Amino acid sequence: MNPSAERIFNNRYRVDGTLGNGGMANVYVGTDTLLRRRVAIKVLREQYASDDDFVKRFSYEAQSAAKLSHPNIVNVYDFGSEDHSYYIVMELVDGATLGDIMRDERVLPEPVAVDYAIQIASGLAYAHRQGLLHRDVKPANILVTKDDVVKLSDFGIARAVSEHTLGVTQPGMVMGSVAYISPEQAQGHDIDERSDLYSVGVVLYQMLTGALPFSGENPVVVALKHVSEAPKPIDPATTGVSPAVASIVGRLLRKDPTERFSSATELASALREARERPNVTHGADAFADAPTSRFGTVTVPKPPPRRSVAPDRPEKRDSWAAEQMDYVQPVPDRRWLAYAGLLVAAILIGFFALRGLGGPAKTIDVPNLQGQSGVRAQQELAALGLLSKVTYEPNEGVPQDQVIRQDPPAGTKLAKNELVTLVVSGGLPHVNVPDVKGYNRDDAQRRLQDAKLRYKVVEAYSAKVPAKQVIDVNPAVGTSVRQNSLVTLTVSKGTKPIAVPDVVTMTEQDARTRLAPLGLRLVVAQRTESDSIPAGVVASQDPQPGSTAAPNSDVSVIVSTGPSTVEVPNVVGGDAESAQAGLQAAGFNVVRAYTVDAANPTGKISLQQPPAGNQAKKGSPVTIFVSVSGSVPDVAGMSLDEAKRVLTAQGYQIGNIAYTPDSSLQDGQVVRTEPEANSQLKPGESVVLHVMRSGGP
Repeated sequence: MNPSAERIFNNRYRVDGTLGNGGMANVYVGTDTLLRRRVAIKVLREQYASDDDFVKRFSYEAQSAAKLSHPNIVNVYDFGSEDHSYYIVMELVDGATLGDIMRDERVLPEPVAVDYAIQIASGLAYAHRQGLLHRDVKPANILVTKDDVVKLSDFGIARAVSEHTLGVTQPGMVMGSVAYISPEQAQGHDIDERSDLYSVGVVLYQMLTGALPFSGENPVVVALKHVSEAPKPIDPATTGVSPAVASIVGRLLRKDPTERFSSATELASALREARERPNVTHGADAFADAPTSRFGTVTVPKPPPRRSVAPDRPEKRDSWAAEQMDYVQPVPDRRWLAYAGLLVAAILIGFFALRGLGGPAKTIDVPNLQGQSGVRAQQELAALGLLSKVTYEPNEGVPQDQVIRQDPPAGTKLAKNELVTLVVSGGLPHVNVPDVKGYNRDDAQRRLQDAKLRYKVVEAYSAKVPAKQVIDVNPAVGTSVRQNSLVTLTVSKGTKPIAVPDVVTMTEQDARTRLAPLGLRLVVAQRTESDSIPAGVVASQDPQPGSTAAPNSDVSVIVSTGPSTVEVPNVVGGDAESAQAGLQAAGFNVVRAYTVDAANPTGKISLQQPPAGNQAKKGSPVTIFVSVSGSVPDVAGMSLDEAKRVLTAQGYQIGNIAYTPDSSLQDGQVVRTEPEANSQLKPGESVVLHVMRSGGP
């Protein structure tokens, strides 16, 4: 399709410009001319329109996506075909793809990446509950609005989790983008919701590190790595990513689907918990597949062993790693239980002997850790040989994950392996999202402000909830969120209005028939006379054609009763010409008839219909009956025109005109009539005229 040439689908969706091009379809920006809103129009490429398999897949995309209505999923409005072009009409999102954002910013801040991932998981959770998989989760299919609302798009290879789709997707057929594909999908195995979660893990990995977990020279190499290789773990010590989020990514990228999160809902909950407790990893051995695993159930990332002062010497047992191993003491062999008392005594004797020989034990100055991140503070203490314990408390003044205070304070001297307690800011306090469903918009906003929450309003039509009342809240009512979090209020715009059709010029009954199926009632507000509009026809309407009205509302119309009525004047006894002029002046059409009436003078009106004094509509006919003698008048010697007027006045028709020579008359004078003058003849009959012409006929 040439985007420069204007095209309108279904006499409604106008193509205005190009948004982008995909492997299977082109996407255009357009206008819904009926609802007057901007939309996106996806059109199947022409070379695929003749391929039944592609057309079926494209049709499934529309049917599947149309079932989904969620804030984190792009809405699908319509689907159809026209002139061998198949199209889908979708919500036009004001923003950019996640791919565009990462191309510009590469690594996203952890709070932003986690927020995006939670929204992606929320959208997938809803789709999975409807029995649909996305199967192609990647940054190019994730849209981010200017308000940071994430929307999943392009369920282009989504399918219902049911038997009937096997005809479209052949067994072993690999779908999706290779960089984000799950191992089971790459192998052509059966897939489920956890395959989408693997793809989310790849996207989250890329947002946090700026790189993909697997790359290669060609798609086949990348797919094989997804199947057989473990991804390089995200190292909190070098990347700054919190251990909690890093462990979630590791769990998402497990090869075995049973070791991943069981659902998108569980993933979203884990991500929210990671925001609150960034130093607590999720599950054991997050990257158990990886031979270089460095963290799992530990709550503090371990720094690498310090280099020896003399690198040419073997590392001693009292290195950092040895210290940690000494701290976690192994369970004594049962064979030595009998000698426990002797061992304890020997250790005590040795300890006091060493203290007496070596002088005072070495102490460590506790550093000032206030203001540092909790992770770095723990790393610094571990490097000094001190143990740490972290507790969290809400704090509005100290940024999340920064140390508020420590015990003991900075400068205190401690022995090796003694404990330092760190109180770390948990960020803003948590509040529960209040239940404002059914509140009017203003009251709901005030309620959220009182709870120290921000809000955003999204309007939607509802047949059940009155206008300006809250339909829904996101996050859900009762969800624990931090103060200043954004809550989306879905506010009712009332029932979706109906486009009012044009019923002017229809009869009253036809207008009722036209409006009833739309849920509109016809109300006759007035009936009025009209000289130009027939009786029973709609002359005007309110609301006007093309405007909108609420369902079950009234469309008021004015119906014509036809022309106005006037009194018929009395013309009986008058001559024909003056009677006709008077009736025409009153607005009537005059019909002249003739009657033989000996009681009335010739040429006078003996009767009229309707009679004088009656009411009749303007433009209606009035018949006047002109009295005549009933005998043919003598018109010999008259000119032809004069003879015609005399005969017509007596109610006769002019028949043939015959020409004949007569030496006593001039050319053009009437010689005689046929029938002869004074012959009895009924009005309306024809009279033949013989007219003088020199030289004969």
